[in-house]
Amino acid sequence: MFKKTNECKQTWVLIALALLMGFLVLSVNVSLAGAHDDEAHKVKVLYHVDGKDLATAKYAMALINKHIEAEGGPDKIDVKLVVHGPALNLFKVESIDPGLKAGLKKIIDKGVDAEMCQVSMKLFETPLDKLAPGFKPTGHPVAVKRIADLQQEGYLYIKP
Repeated sequence: MFKKTNECKQTWVLIALALLMGFLVLSVNVSLAGAHDDEAHKVKVLYHVDGKDLATAKYAMALINKHIEAEGGPDKIDVKLVVHGPALNLFKVESIDPGLKAGLKKIIDKGVDAEMCQVSMKLFETPLDKLAPGFKPTGHPVAVKRIADLQQEGYLYIKP
């Protein structure tokens, strides 16, 4: 009888250990899933600026900044700014409005990806180094294609 009692205790200990291990594995998986959920739940927003109106471009910078604040900070939102067409002239380093330059720097410092249309840079004969700091070429040479691609990736479209 003593032998059966020990075997019974050992069986219950093994069952308890198996349950504990299962619980630990489940806990780790839930924690890891939560870490990935933060990235997956970031708000993804695309701001589009293509006009030559300085007030609209400055307004766009202010909106982006306020949007980042409203979401709870740069770690809660993924913002892309796509600029093309006549708006390129507003961002030329030699003539950029100081308020626009400050607004652009502020949002770039908060992690906004500012992209300038590659075709527009060719048409306006303005290479990247002649634009305000922080711009990179659009992910596709044609800005409207880039905008469509970002929307397919789940970016919400905002045009001030």
